[in-house]
Amino acid sequence: MKQDILNIEDVKLLVNSFYDKIRTNELLGPIFNGIIQDRWPVHLEKMVRFWQTVLLEDHTYFGSPFVPHAKLPVTQQHFDVWLELWHSTINQHFSGAKADEAKWRGDKMAVMFLSKIEYYKNNSATPII
Repeated sequence: MKQDILNIEDVKLLVNSFYDKIRTNELLGPIFNGIIQDRWPVHLEKMVRFWQTVLLEDHTYFGSPFVPHAKLPVTQQHFDVWLELWHSTINQHFSGAKADEAKWRGDKMAVMFLSKIEYYKNNSATPII
């Protein structure tokens, strides 16, 4: 039986497994690899801190998660693939209330990010840090 997301090691497994899939995905890989380039260790560490803060309520992430994504060349299709990979990674490794919360939070984040990206694409406003 799979365990829930309980500690930092679980968060690391989730983040690293998920981004391994992202990096090799034919739709998302070129975008992520093109932007992140050789800074993957820094990005993964930041994502671990983000999800550690969100899921474990251990506040190690401080920042504005949307701003770096504001100008990405993405559409609903990109977020659909992102969510498919997110859910499949969680289901592959975990089961329980925190796993369900991670899926729910990913769903909500995708809707919010796409909405904001579309807004900034169609308006001259600048994202607030």
